[in-house]
Amino acid sequence: MKIDIEQVPEFYRTYVRFLQDETVVEQLQSSAKDFNYLLNTFSNEKAEHRYAEGKWSIKDLVQHIIDAERVFCYRAMRFARNDKIELPGFEQDDYANTASADRRDIQDLMSEFTSTRYSTISFFSSLTDEDLKRTGTASGAQFSVEILGYVISGHLLHHLEVIRERYL
Repeated sequence: MKIDIEQVPEFYRTYVRFLQDETVVEQLQSSAKDFNYLLNTFSNEKAEHRYAEGKWSIKDLVQHIIDAERVFCYRAMRFARNDKIELPGFEQDDYANTASADRRDIQDLMSEFTSTRYSTISFFSSLTDEDLKRTGTASGAQFSVEILGYVISGHLLHHLEVIRERYL
């Protein structure tokens, strides 16, 4: 399915530029495969590397991806259930600063990512075309359920590019 870029809130367009011409569920599956392929080769030492002072480690980045996916999927579930209450944003740096990802084993983080993504795929697989078209507002922007699914994949692929460019 082609994404209509005009339906994607401007801030999130950076993420969806990475996507292929696939359904939401196919994209969730393929982006997870790419992520697992790269990250499952990282040792704990390599996963604690920061490319500059004050930047996140790979472990911090994986935890951020998990946290953001949970937030985006929660939003999608609320909108799919026709909840019209506007949802607030979240401050990613506050989450990262309190998650203590560097104390965890990278394989434990990757296992949590896999579990989270499996849950996300199960949720999106359960939705009808009508569910996917429902909309809601979060962080001051309007999203369809389907667009949120694409944002989840695109967000992951964005961070994969960051890892390849700055950490390898």
